[in-house]
Amino acid sequence: MNKTIRRASVFALLLVLALLVRATWVQFYDGKALAEDNDNRRNAIETYSRPLGNIIVAGNSITGSARTKGGDLAYKRTYKTGRLYAAVTGYASQAYAPTQLEGIYADLLNGTDTQLKTVMDTVTGERAEPGDVLTTIEPAVQKAAYDALGNNKGAAVALDPKTGRILAVVSTPSYDPTQLTDANTAGGAWKRLLADKDKPLTNRALRQPLPPGSTFKLVVAAAALEDGLYKNVDEPTDSPDPYTLPGTSQVLTNENRSAPCKDAPIRVALRYSCNNVFARMAVRLGQDKVRAMAEKFGFDDEKLDVPVRANASVYPAHMDDAQTGLSGIGQFDVTATPLQMAMVSAAIANDGKLVSPHMVSRITDSGGDTLKDYDDGADTRQIVSSATAGQLRSAMETVVKDGTGTNAQIAGVTVGGKTGTAQHGENNSKTPYAWFTSYGKAAGGKEVAVAVMVEQSDAARSEVSGNGLAAPVARAMMRAALK
Repeated sequence: MNKTIRRASVFALLLVLALLVRATWVQFYDGKALAEDNDNRRNAIETYSRPLGNIIVAGNSITGSARTKGGDLAYKRTYKTGRLYAAVTGYASQAYAPTQLEGIYADLLNGTDTQLKTVMDTVTGERAEPGDVLTTIEPAVQKAAYDALGNNKGAAVALDPKTGRILAVVSTPSYDPTQLTDANTAGGAWKRLLADKDKPLTNRALRQPLPPGSTFKLVVAAAALEDGLYKNVDEPTDSPDPYTLPGTSQVLTNENRSAPCKDAPIRVALRYSCNNVFARMAVRLGQDKVRAMAEKFGFDDEKLDVPVRANASVYPAHMDDAQTGLSGIGQFDVTATPLQMAMVSAAIANDGKLVSPHMVSRITDSGGDTLKDYDDGADTRQIVSSATAGQLRSAMETVVKDGTGTNAQIAGVTVGGKTGTAQHGENNSKTPYAWFTSYGKAAGGKEVAVAVMVEQSDAARSEVSGNGLAAPVARAMMRAALK
């Protein structure tokens, strides 16, 4: 073989080898990436070739599947009471990536989860029958929250303090996920929802942290009692009224100018929501001790999954004394979700133990056999001592009995709570946020913890308060949970 032919042969062999390497790469690497690409229509065709599994509330499916009229997508997702449960389910769309529980359990609900596959499915490569997601949501509590929020822009969360089961997650204004399920009509609906100034697609209960106002005073009080700054909630504090923030000329006053807030004990300070007491208390403790307590309750947790990932509630870092004082009344850069403030009340109600919240009880295969059980109370942490929790409950019950939270009273139920009215906008130029966090305990031992945030309502600015707007919503939810 002459030299030219030999070189040509080697070159041709190298080309063949390169082609084989490239083909292998495309088949086993790029092929997998292409198959998993959300823009690959074959995935949608496969997903919607038959009915999906369902999301279950109290034994009843709140989702379904309907046969389409022609096209290559045989089925589409349906929702029976979509607006009521949108903050729980999210949506499963032929055109867009799924969200909330629909997104987290997409593989289970469409039958591609490996947990569902039998030996025969593995051999044949067939997709398994889809499974179901069973939630912890209580229909009566969910509906009570939704109805009570009404036309207000806001959110509410209810928890079982002893188990961590989430009984309700509501965000208003809501939307009907059904309008996003059909690829032929989803685009127009998507544009309308995104253009809506009220942002109905935002899950305010889990994913919109806002200043919690005076509800955060519970965290500061817990820090003070645990630190030993005060022995109990009835010991007088060193709190001038009005209080000038350290290093500034800014005088901090109280909403009720006639309230007995000078040197007021924690019980009285919570009852009248005395800003001077808790600002001064935060300064005396220092930002590090307040932050440490906030983090015990769940603030600054960027991986709070319920199993939907909740946005972190934030206690700010690197503050001066004046800013620390403002943080003590839930202002400056302190932010919280309704889920977070429900966790605060839940831990106090549960003798200082915080149980990780969750809204899925178990997932099953098509035959109803359990694939995974989410144990109630599996992740429990002692946040504050039982004694501190008892002191705080006593003070919170005073708030509801004859303080700023009287609208949460329920006959025959022990209710403790804390109101909050958080400033909004520069120099409080916009309508304040109204908050209420609470717990209720019935005679039979049943308990519930609730947090409500009203971001915007039709009420006049002078009528915006935690007691006026948020406490009645909490009362409706607690009544539904404890009946």
